[in-house]
Amino acid sequence: MYLTRRTPGLLDRDFDTLLDSFLGSSARPAGWTPAMDVVETETEYRLHVELPGLTKDDVKIEFTDNVLVLKGEKKAVERVDGERWHRVERRSGAFQRRLELPVAVDAGKIQARFRDGVLTVTLPKAEEARPREIEIQF
Repeated sequence: MYLTRRTPGLLDRDFDTLLDSFLGSSARPAGWTPAMDVVETETEYRLHVELPGLTKDDVKIEFTDNVLVLKGEKKAVERVDGERWHRVERRSGAFQRRLELPVAVDAGKIQARFRDGVLTVTLPKAEEARPREIEIQF
């Protein structure tokens, strides 16, 4: 399974601060990467993706050749004339997460639910990919 997740460290924050001081925060690239947990059982994979502030209409899910792709866009907060913004930390912009699964999935039984800002995608393993006990003959 290929899953890439980068956790920002102290150096990233220092670099962002440096960029902001010289160029302003608008110089940083827009976009973000939602956090995703992947759980595997004998019968399925389950993904839990944090998408705060989004609705199910903001997200698209595609599954082709055992690769799941989640993509969408989080809109930036609208600034109103007369307001003074002191800090903008919430990320916005387009995102895409790609997950290549190591075993065959029954694409016809994939389910997705969106509740309280968390998208849960259930990907049942195909019968031939599930472990099974083999009876030993005498």
